[in-house]
Amino acid sequence: MSDYTLTKTRFREGIWQGLLSGPADGQPEISVTLEGAAVRAVTLAAMGAPGQWALDVPVPVEAVGDGVQTFMIHETGSHEMLDSFTLIAGEALGSDFRAEMSLLRAELDMLKRAFRRHCLETGE
Repeated sequence: MSDYTLTKTRFREGIWQGLLSGPADGQPEISVTLEGAAVRAVTLAAMGAPGQWALDVPVPVEAVGDGVQTFMIHETGSHEMLDSFTLIAGEALGSDFRAEMSLLRAELDMLKRAFRRHCLETGE
């Protein structure tokens, strides 16, 4: 379980923003992925209070198009998923079933990578 909590504050003009709270002993490392690839230009800036940071995740232009895109936000050190958000474009959806499936696929990929890393580290 991560020591950090991420709360979405808004999603506007192509930038997802959140408030990261946690231990004040140094700035955490955060990574954001889309289909397993790192999202660039993610910023984490210290707020006025200790243990609080503003996170900005710009949505890359290549992610805008038909279909479902799920962004996963992780604490780099512990590989813990802090949050995710989904972008849906194109044909109107009767429900968000495709978004849920996309999130499940992304989480399954994350678990597979963690399991493989564990097997390599333990030699099993």
